[in-house]
Amino acid sequence: MQIDLNCDCGESYGRWELGDDAAMFRYVSSANVACGAHAGDPDVMRQTVRLAKAASVSIGAHPGFPDLIGFGRRVMQMTPDEVFNSVLAQIGALYAIAKVEGASLAHVKAHGALYNYAAVTPPIAQAIADAVAAFDDRLVFVALAGSPLVAAGQRAGLRVAQEAFADRAYEADGSLRNRKLPGAMIEDNATALAQVIRMVTEGYTRSYDGQRVPIQADTVCLHGDTPGAAARAHFLRSGLEQAGIRVLSGCINK
Repeated sequence: MQIDLNCDCGESYGRWELGDDAAMFRYVSSANVACGAHAGDPDVMRQTVRLAKAASVSIGAHPGFPDLIGFGRRVMQMTPDEVFNSVLAQIGALYAIAKVEGASLAHVKAHGALYNYAAVTPPIAQAIADAVAAFDDRLVFVALAGSPLVAAGQRAGLRVAQEAFADRAYEADGSLRNRKLPGAMIEDNATALAQVIRMVTEGYTRSYDGQRVPIQADTVCLHGDTPGAAARAHFLRSGLEQAGIRVLSGCINK
């Protein structure tokens, strides 16, 4: 058994620092780097790419709604064409920085509200997938497991990695529990580890209200902006390896 561990990163901006990417990169195998829309700036993007490359962590673009003030966690009323153009520009920005650093992009994963909105809005999901394919159809498309994002990526001719979450609670329909609701974040490391092991070995998790939710997990996300994120990543990686589950660098690209 094997799994990819990815983290959202590069989300500092100017003098505002968020997360400890260098520490996270010791334990994860893929990095979703903010592209300057919801977070990040050219300096942060370049430093994050350098850190990921040095740690042999697979690099991907993490485009979001253009909403720095809201950290990309507010739905913006954008047309599919506007989403396509925004995602295309964000991927291109990170690609340019990665190229200068002698690194390459392996995948694309939408961020926050854009990701969750696309997971229930097929035209937006298709716009994101089409933008990725238009830029480079060799990129892996990371999509919420079982959501319209998966079908959109497949229609666009992309390889799709279905994503599950270690530190988020699920609803019975397979969607992520809204962050505004109680219990949306899993803060206990042992609970998060148990959820990941169950998804990888048995193909399901339990919803917030206790129902069985089928999950195909090709890659598992850890949020780098939560308190204690690096310690949680260390705990999860150690626990997975003890359970006989290998964490492979960039295995979403296989």
